[in-house]
Amino acid sequence: MLGLMQNRPLLISNLVDYVATWHAETEIVSRDPAGLMHRSNYGQVAARAKRLAGALTALGVRQSDRVATLAWNSWRHLELYYGVTCSGRVLHTVNPRLFAEQLVYIINHAENGYIFFDPGFTPLVEQLAPHLPLVRGWIALCDEKDMPSVNVDNLLCYETLLAQASPDYAWPQLDENTACTLCYTSGTTGNPKGVLYSHRSTILHAFAACAADGFALSAKDSILVIVPLFHANAWSLPFSAAMCGAKLVLPGPRLDPESIYMLLEQEGCTKAGGIPTIWLNFLAYIENNRAKLDFSKLKLKLVFSGGTAAPRATVEKFRDLLGVFLLHAWGMTETSPLVTLGSPLGKHDGATEAEIVDMQVKQGRQVSGVELRLVGEDGEALPHDGKSVGQLKVRGNWVISGYFKDEGGKVVDDDGWFGTGDVATISPDGYVQLTDRLKDVIKSGGEWISSIEIENLAVSHPDVFEAAVIAIPHPQWQERPLLLVQAKPGTNPTKESILEFLSTRIAKFWMPDDVIFVESLPHTATGKLLKIELRAKYGGQIAVAG
Repeated sequence: MLGLMQNRPLLISNLVDYVATWHAETEIVSRDPAGLMHRSNYGQVAARAKRLAGALTALGVRQSDRVATLAWNSWRHLELYYGVTCSGRVLHTVNPRLFAEQLVYIINHAENGYIFFDPGFTPLVEQLAPHLPLVRGWIALCDEKDMPSVNVDNLLCYETLLAQASPDYAWPQLDENTACTLCYTSGTTGNPKGVLYSHRSTILHAFAACAADGFALSAKDSILVIVPLFHANAWSLPFSAAMCGAKLVLPGPRLDPESIYMLLEQEGCTKAGGIPTIWLNFLAYIENNRAKLDFSKLKLKLVFSGGTAAPRATVEKFRDLLGVFLLHAWGMTETSPLVTLGSPLGKHDGATEAEIVDMQVKQGRQVSGVELRLVGEDGEALPHDGKSVGQLKVRGNWVISGYFKDEGGKVVDDDGWFGTGDVATISPDGYVQLTDRLKDVIKSGGEWISSIEIENLAVSHPDVFEAAVIAIPHPQWQERPLLLVQAKPGTNPTKESILEFLSTRIAKFWMPDDVIFVESLPHTATGKLLKIELRAKYGGQIAVAG
């Protein structure tokens, strides 16, 4: 027997119509590359998104065609998020931090016909254009007076296109499984692969992001969106904020700590989302300038952190300096991205500060709508006892079933499980603790050693800014950990002081065999430690037997 309820498609256009009707005056605040503030609102953004959809029709862009962006977080980029997807086209948010060769590959692979770009990316556009034969036009995200001089064919002005378009565009009724956005993996090994999201998966994911044990978003919130709009749909914030009518603050390219602090204070931000590297720099600024900053003006209560594990020191400093709770989130481009969130349970009421931090540094518990399991080397399921270590697998309503154009072949097993490539434990109450990537794992004498945990503890040292751990070969134990440390400016830590600090915090067999100090550590385009480069440079060292 079927239920007697209406079956309406889950579409992004429903979100946009809702927020334009009931939260039309809620602000969308942007900061441009020059530092100037632009104030819009959901009503204006939605109306301009309809003009954009009409302009795309006039350009001959068909439904399901891919439309690319090379842009920072701004109101115009948000208009593209809504206008492209709601009209049945596919928004391809291109990560401008990738290598030029990767950018050429993914733009050609996606078959983008038009690319919308911020004028600040003019040099990159001129570098890429000769290698992109399928691109029919370049649209600068500005008005006529700010049009850049670019040596490309068919250069168009965004504001002129919108001014010429009709405001009366009607969103088409689409199948909810229609593709809406396309994001490519960062491609640390091989070519980047495309993850093609659907309207249905995006809406369900937005519900999870809004939930009380998710980002707990509401119409009362002002959210600073530091995570770029070209990173996995900015963790759903363009959609989940529209779902609840929250104010969005879009910082543009200026992500220095002083700019972030200014926006948090000026715009009354209650929540903010970014990767740990951003928060490390921000907290260093807070520590160095606490005497002249008036923290009482801040309304910040919650920060979301994802991409890589947040060090314990970062969690504690947000708590102690600002009274802010750091919510650890984990996921992947392939999972839209949210899978787990580190919200406390009822049992944490009355817990000590240390016990709360113990929970926060884990990756969190799975949200409703996805499933997790651990498997051993033999493929058998492992218990969720907080001790068993295995590969983490996931399946659910917003998890990939295959890559765009079937790159990589079959990526899920016969039961729909996607292998994340992460090694983890899961506690009896559901908290996931990542210990490594499969490609980064250290196995010494038959025992697992967590590079992530050593890194996070090392960053807790008062003189350490950032740390990385890789495996080096050992004649007796197979592999041993090597610790690479970037010191804080003005400090001079020693190998002995670092090892002494770690000696009371980790098991003896986890202790790094050596500590090497470096001026900086390499990162991927998404802010993760680039361990493939570190292994190439330092992995040939041989640990001394003993």
